[in-house]
Amino acid sequence: MIGRLRGILISKQPPSLLVEVGGVGYEVEAPMSTIYDLPGIGKEVVLLTHHAVKEDSVALYGFLHESERTLFRNLLKVSGIGAKIALAVLSGVSTEHFARLVQAGDVVALTKIPGIGKKTAERIVVELRDRVDGLSGVPGGAPRAAGAPLDAAAEASVALQQLGYKPAEVARLVQKVAAEGDGAEAIIRKALRAALGA
Repeated sequence: MIGRLRGILISKQPPSLLVEVGGVGYEVEAPMSTIYDLPGIGKEVVLLTHHAVKEDSVALYGFLHESERTLFRNLLKVSGIGAKIALAVLSGVSTEHFARLVQAGDVVALTKIPGIGKKTAERIVVELRDRVDGLSGVPGGAPRAAGAPLDAAAEASVALQQLGYKPAEVARLVQKVAAEGDGAEAIIRKALRAALGA
């Protein structure tokens, strides 16, 4: 099992990262909460990882904070939640905010996260209420610019669709929040806040 990676960040295309460790490039999927706080391309990064092996695939998920990895793993134990929805949860809310929603039994707020319907939200509340104690929040640092892409809005749109939002909703959100000079990460952050009513 791969539990940690330390290497050079080669590329960031949310939610995918490429990290070179000892000459080997590892493809890693990460939530936006991690991507916001990554150093620039070409810099060293340390990621805690979750190595998922299934019959037909192998995937590696990366996190900057233990609380994120713990929540990701707890979410995977809930019936009906896979890695894509777990990443969407971590991308949409901090671990601390999510813990508060679960402890308060706020099913309505949980259903605003893509891929989570009412029944899944109710399962999350029931199954995770005792497991979210002690999850500390992740500081929401400003995204670090690593050279603005040619079309930040298009890059943000692709990432939002990969997080589970429908194309029409993505187009509406991006048009609503994108400002001149924004990088993809800034647009994604603002779009997620708008979608979740934060």
